[in-house]
Amino acid sequence: MKLRIMALLCGVSLAAFAPAFAAETDNIPTVIVTGQANPEDPNVVKSTRTKLSRTPGAVSVVASETYSNSYALGLYDTLKNVSGVFAQKKFGEDTRLSIRGSGIGNASHNRGTWLSVDGVPVNQADGSGDFQEIDPLSARYIEIYKGGNALRFGGSQLGGAINYVTASGQNAGYRTLLRVEGGSFGTRRAQLAYADVIGDYDLYLSTTVTHADGWRANSEQDAKRVTLNVGRTFAEGRSVRLIFQANDIDQRIAGGLTLAQALTTPKATTAANYPTLKYGRNMKSARATVQTDWRLNDDWAFEGGVYAAWKELIHPISIYLDYEYQNYGAFGRFDGKGTIGGLTYDAFFGANYLSGNAEALTFANANGIPGAMSGNSQQNAAAWDVFGEGRMFVTDELALVAGASYGWTDRDYVNRLALTRSAKTEMDWWAPRIGILWQNASGQQVFANLTKSVEAPTYGALVQAQFQQFTPVNPQEAITAEIGTRGRSGALTWDLALYRAEIDGEMLNFIVTADIPAATFNADSTIHQGLEAALDWKVGTVGDWSVALRQTYTWSDFKFDHDKTYGNARLPVVPEHYYRGELSLSTKTGWRIAPSVEWAPKDVWVDYANTQRAPGFTVWNLSASKKVNQGLEVFAEARNLSDTRYVSNVNAVTDFTRVAASAQSVFTPGEGRAVFVGLKLTGK
Repeated sequence: MKLRIMALLCGVSLAAFAPAFAAETDNIPTVIVTGQANPEDPNVVKSTRTKLSRTPGAVSVVASETYSNSYALGLYDTLKNVSGVFAQKKFGEDTRLSIRGSGIGNASHNRGTWLSVDGVPVNQADGSGDFQEIDPLSARYIEIYKGGNALRFGGSQLGGAINYVTASGQNAGYRTLLRVEGGSFGTRRAQLAYADVIGDYDLYLSTTVTHADGWRANSEQDAKRVTLNVGRTFAEGRSVRLIFQANDIDQRIAGGLTLAQALTTPKATTAANYPTLKYGRNMKSARATVQTDWRLNDDWAFEGGVYAAWKELIHPISIYLDYEYQNYGAFGRFDGKGTIGGLTYDAFFGANYLSGNAEALTFANANGIPGAMSGNSQQNAAAWDVFGEGRMFVTDELALVAGASYGWTDRDYVNRLALTRSAKTEMDWWAPRIGILWQNASGQQVFANLTKSVEAPTYGALVQAQFQQFTPVNPQEAITAEIGTRGRSGALTWDLALYRAEIDGEMLNFIVTADIPAATFNADSTIHQGLEAALDWKVGTVGDWSVALRQTYTWSDFKFDHDKTYGNARLPVVPEHYYRGELSLSTKTGWRIAPSVEWAPKDVWVDYANTQRAPGFTVWNLSASKKVNQGLEVFAEARNLSDTRYVSNVNAVTDFTRVAASAQSVFTPGEGRAVFVGLKLTGK
């Protein structure tokens, strides 16, 4: 199988330089940003790509059209065609997310990446966060800023930023939408949406309901979501809008397995999980944003807003967690252009403020309900980011880029059961950035940058039971060098980036035992380097079929750098090589058929000592859709066609040969063969 795939890759790589058969091609938007507009893009996506093309580094835009005719549930489904992004499903809508090795040791939740909706962070004020609050069906497009390229949000995290942008009445592309889906594992989902423009006002309203029994035992999920986006336009480039989103999510957790279990009895759950402890992650949340886009004059515009968010989390695991979060904040950014000394420039500068608190209660897990209280604390956090970046064109084709962010954050922890263990700390940092961007008349670009990133520890790292007050975990700092190219030439569109990050104090986590939360420590020196490549080739036509090939490849070389304990051992979790290819065949009569493959050719390390691996995998998928008429589209998707038994992701441990057997259940099995079908009915 692997030899056949390698032969296919070699053939495709050589064939990509041959002339295209004809001009008829697939019309699904690419995720690749170039300096020249793609005529196939919807206008709102086209303008976003133009904005991101000013970045001297790796960025991507995912239009909702790329996943609207498939069963897209979480980050894996929406970001699967973005090179450099490792997003693998864990349970329900939970995801193992890492960009360039960000949060590589986190067993759960988001760390190291700014995750937001409409620029408003889904992360808590301390930097931690969840993935389940995002409804991909209500997004119009997604912006991905890899690594240090997230300066536009003030972000200085190693992983960068992912921003889901909500559809509006002006750009949804329909007036009414009914979407119904169902399939394997008792899956059912329905979406009803309405979009309209009434005079100076526009409205988008969407509600989504999801149920799935789940592939594994104790993996059921139910989710209800509402999105409301109301805008008022005052003149061209001047608008104010209210965006409201609410979620009610119940999800069971199947838990990690041993390697043998993951490959032989993958549908099983952790022994003590169900029916005794009833692991789950249940949340209710709501967030509201009032924001504006306001053109000040021909050269300058302002974008800003205020927001508030609330979330209740009930999370029975080995212990029982009952958390209530409140977060609020404000952001503002000026974008402009002009001339200095006869040279043209463009720039942005702004600030983010976020503040929040969590009422954190922990109990013994008494068969899925709270038992004796073991923790009662208030976790307060606040943060400022002040940032700016400018491009100066020293020639018509070459721009010099410079920017920086200043970050400040505090943690104020009150332990109500043991006041002597309360603690408070403040941290601040500078994160400068320089770069160059060259672009020719055809929109082909070459870029390079040197960026510092800083990541402050979250409460999950600072509050650990074995330490009095805060655990001595320091901020993680990195210097990342990046060089790349992107563009379009004839039938080819490409995006290539090579980077190297030298990290001081990388925050790594490992599972101590099955019943004690993960501990965090600062490594001495680590290196994250790699290659991110994407190639879209509009092959041409074969008979009545237009043929296009979309490929992404990511090389991730993450390792310790002469560590006193682990030497130069490789870091675990993220596959060193990961390839995804999709061959799309479409006709003018509305048919589209797309076989695809995911391939991780090498085994993946599980521990820092490099004593245990998870096997690589090859998974084949097939999707098909038919536009019956202007308003009706039906689609079907078959995943893991060969029903391969494989491990989709793992949690890191220290030395697999030395940890207790109870700590070796760190393997998440990939889902077996599945078929999903659905329809979209839209009205104008």
